[in-house]
Amino acid sequence: MTPESLKAQPLLRQWLALGPDGRVQAFSGKVDLGQGISHALRLIVAEELRLRPEQIDMVPASTAFSPDEAVTSGSLSIQHSGTALRCAAAHWREACRQVMAERLGGLGVVLQDVRCEGGLFYVSCQHPDDAPESLPRASYAALSNPAMWEAAIEPWHIQAVHAVHDLNSAESAPLRPDVAAKVFGEFEYIHDRVMPGAAHPMCHGLVFRPGTLSAELIEHDIQELTLALHRTAGVLKVVRDGLLLGVLAETEYALSQIARKIEEDVALGKLWRCDAEVPDPLELASWLKTQALDTTVVADTASKSDTNANVDSGRSPASHLRVVAEFERPFLQHASIGLCCALAQWKEQSLEVWTHCQGIYNLRRDLALAFDQPAEQVQVTHVEGAGCYGHNGADDVAWDAAWLARQVPGRPVRVQWTRQAELGHAPLAPAMSVRIEAAVNKDGQLSHWTQTVWGQGHGTRPGRGQTPALLGAWQTACPAPVTLAVNAAMAAGGGSERNAQPPYNIPLVKVINHRVLSMPFRVSAMRALGAPVNVLAAESVMDELAQGLQQDPLAFRLAHLQGAEHARAAAVLQKAADMAGWSRPAHTDRPEGWGRGLAYARYKNTGAFCAVVVELVVAEKVKLHKIWIAADVGHVVDADGAINQLEGGALQATSWALCEAAQLSPQGIASNDWTRYPILKFSDMPEVSVNLMPDESHASLGAGECSAGPTCAAIANAIFDAIGVRVRSMPFTPDNLMRAIDNGAPPQASTFP
Repeated sequence: MTPESLKAQPLLRQWLALGPDGRVQAFSGKVDLGQGISHALRLIVAEELRLRPEQIDMVPASTAFSPDEAVTSGSLSIQHSGTALRCAAAHWREACRQVMAERLGGLGVVLQDVRCEGGLFYVSCQHPDDAPESLPRASYAALSNPAMWEAAIEPWHIQAVHAVHDLNSAESAPLRPDVAAKVFGEFEYIHDRVMPGAAHPMCHGLVFRPGTLSAELIEHDIQELTLALHRTAGVLKVVRDGLLLGVLAETEYALSQIARKIEEDVALGKLWRCDAEVPDPLELASWLKTQALDTTVVADTASKSDTNANVDSGRSPASHLRVVAEFERPFLQHASIGLCCALAQWKEQSLEVWTHCQGIYNLRRDLALAFDQPAEQVQVTHVEGAGCYGHNGADDVAWDAAWLARQVPGRPVRVQWTRQAELGHAPLAPAMSVRIEAAVNKDGQLSHWTQTVWGQGHGTRPGRGQTPALLGAWQTACPAPVTLAVNAAMAAGGGSERNAQPPYNIPLVKVINHRVLSMPFRVSAMRALGAPVNVLAAESVMDELAQGLQQDPLAFRLAHLQGAEHARAAAVLQKAADMAGWSRPAHTDRPEGWGRGLAYARYKNTGAFCAVVVELVVAEKVKLHKIWIAADVGHVVDADGAINQLEGGALQATSWALCEAAQLSPQGIASNDWTRYPILKFSDMPEVSVNLMPDESHASLGAGECSAGPTCAAIANAIFDAIGVRVRSMPFTPDNLMRAIDNGAPPQASTFP
């Protein structure tokens, strides 16, 4: 089967090239956000070409020459771009073998006689007296021709990939070439770029805007500020357009002083009048349920069954044990420590943008829409930034830079958001509520499961609608309509309904998703989308059912993962439990408030298999001591990179679970500094152990998001183990723990005769 990325870009030259120095250049539409995907793709190309990784240059993605692979998201880079590059590299290698065989055909050489090692092609020894150094040898450069680059990668070459694929298991893993430079402060991030060689010197800009999607200008305040800015030393230009106020300055320092003054005015209620609807943080579930809803049935096995069991009630005449429980998560912020940044330059009618966004072609499309330009006259190039797992402000700051650069044609403009803008204007992750009604029969087997989800859509990314999905384009004098958040199709993993289908053997399952159609604050994608909340809910209920049956939580799960189709799931669960010593008796000297919990999920129900065990202590707050992770990501390309992704996903999920909740006000996002939006500190980091369970018989699966859901759920289960109270509302802060305790123990599993 042809990989999706190759269907639209089938030519060899769209993926690979030879540089003037003879080094191999590889192109990908997936971008490196710090997750190391460039290194993993480099290893794939090197493996197929039989070259050393340092002989491969991964060219930073640009709309000028890179294949269009949409957005770097969903833990799909290895599956999509990696598969395409593997096929392209194998195609090139096999094409060069064919040329070599044809050139030596007069000597009786056939294709099977030609081998490739170390990037050189040669004829295998036919006789013991043949000296290897006397055999004909040729390089990729010597064997390649123009027709080869213009050829489409044929499906039969894709089949050959698997036949020649071989792991370099005997070699130590090559190191990522960027890490040392980053550690020693030598790496050039987008924040460091100064555009040398430009005809005009680079200047700095900022766009100031209200804290809400819609607002009213306080004309007197804006006029007074505009006059003052015109008189400020170092200011090049002041621009007004609709709700926006833009400032261009010669130096970053001058701009920072202006930003501080404007942010102080905004905090005092000046410049804009805002009045957004603010849900009560203690009544989020009620707010979600009372909004206009778009309801879909994600799964309903009961409709295909002959049984008359009432799945909606979670109880049938055969039910022996039933749990009804509801869980929720607040709005979350990306909280990237590095700030969003972009550079832009207009040259006549063409626009060039440098950005750390996740989708260069999607951004190009919406910039072209926003500025009424043909897409061919907009070039977007990726430059590494601080990284972000989800739709943060990178696309919006790119629009800001382009909008300001239009005011100074020919001059590069650099825009870097302030901390207040970073936390106050980037999209939020949607709040969610999940209700589960589950039952087991007299044999202790799950019989019914209904999971109902309420939440806004998880996507307002650029490039997917008829109008630009960019914050600045929504706030000009002639604004584009605000893009309402939607969910991805279930074929792509869904959004709020992601992982809402339980992964266990259950005869009757119903999953309902209610997409909330109200969006007083912009929401969009964050790492794993709706999976963390759905897994938290499902794995908490699995623990409650096991407790009601007086069964070990691990044994209860394994009993519902029977059969060959669940072998990989059962294996990661057992491995995580073994790593944590789950079957060993608990220490008699364990401290008060000690607990441990376990959870499992298969990301998107189609991706990587991951199980997590955590050990923690609940005292004045929840303190994690250890996290054990076992994961099956199929064929492992870069073990170190996969482990980093699993660790990072677990630690970010720990921060969500223990610390994070956006504070909203009618004037906007109030948690726009670190005092009001705390994240997990280095001093709170637990020890993390990861065990990869590579399965070379299966294709690679992404590792970036699969550990998030199981980590949140394992923490919740460990808290219950520690203090006997089920906390169903994230984050598990001291206040929420006390609220759960004060409200009394939640309803436990109910038994029926």
